[in-house]
Amino acid sequence: MTKELDTIVIGGGLHGLSAALYLARAGRKVAILERSWVGRHSSGGTAAGVRTLNRDPAEIPISLEAMDMWHRIETIVGDDCGFHAHGQFEVAEFEHHFPELEERYAMTRAMGFENEELIGRDELRRLVPALAPHCVGAIIARQDGAADPHRTLQAFRRATEAAGVTIYEGAGVIAIEQVGIDWRVRTEQGNFVAPTIVNAAGAWADKIAAMVGDNVEVGHKASMMIVTERIAPLLKPVVGVVGRPLSFKQTHQGTLLIGGGLKGKADLEAQRTFVDFTQLARGARAATDLFPAVDKVRIVRTWAGMESSPKDELPVLCLSPNASGVVHSFGYSGHGFQLVPVCGAIVADLIMQGSTSRQISSFKIDRLYKN
Repeated sequence: MTKELDTIVIGGGLHGLSAALYLARAGRKVAILERSWVGRHSSGGTAAGVRTLNRDPAEIPISLEAMDMWHRIETIVGDDCGFHAHGQFEVAEFEHHFPELEERYAMTRAMGFENEELIGRDELRRLVPALAPHCVGAIIARQDGAADPHRTLQAFRRATEAAGVTIYEGAGVIAIEQVGIDWRVRTEQGNFVAPTIVNAAGAWADKIAAMVGDNVEVGHKASMMIVTERIAPLLKPVVGVVGRPLSFKQTHQGTLLIGGGLKGKADLEAQRTFVDFTQLARGARAATDLFPAVDKVRIVRTWAGMESSPKDELPVLCLSPNASGVVHSFGYSGHGFQLVPVCGAIVADLIMQGSTSRQISSFKIDRLYKN
């Protein structure tokens, strides 16, 4: 079997779905090749935070555009994705933490960004009454929030297929070869030919990049999460804390979702992750220190999601300098969920026009080339 297409998207996570959606709506004949199944790894294991807060300055412009898109996400994918904008908070637990937040606030204001706000103890207590009383203040983004990851996956998949994209699950890429002006992608389900490729292969994107001549050094991580039993309503915003690993939120079902970037272990070849409970306990400790009321709440399950993570933790989002017609979109390092809608639009720009008006100069792949 050989399928001839306009664009082949490698990777069936949210970034692959978003890229395919925008391309199909622009009239391209697109297929997604997914080694396992849609959302198998990081997109299925995400905490689904939708935040502009504490972004690297290079990411803020596209993050702000993405936030506008999240506030109208139903018009993009036909579903609100369970998105609620109850804010995200980075808490200063003690007085010596507060100058770090002041410095961050001053930097973003000097750059012209107004999405973050600095608040003191009284406002923090008003907004998050369940927080431990020793906390002294926070930097917050009131328009931020969180979504339902599984509902988001389903919505993007439905919209993508409705736009005419064919998704091939169990179609792991074996090799990529240039044939004239086209690329032939050999998979376990046959060959696919197209003049353009999107590499959205997540934790395996460096292997796909190497197949087209972009040899890069990209790390990997397995970010861990805790889900608890259901409890009565405790808080609405997503809460983090300076100097400790914590991302703490309550879902609409009443469960607590606790993360913060703590790393488990990953076996890339076996596509398996392993939870490190010693490390995970650090996140649980931070949660109970900041929210004493959850001290006796029972843990229901834990997991780790596999993802790629460059040293600078900035994404790779660019045209390949070595392979004509190839666009890379990977390396989101655990904070790519919020960027999904805008990155899909950026990839479509790069494929259709060869450029984009968005600010992506910091995301070039050549910064990661092996020496």
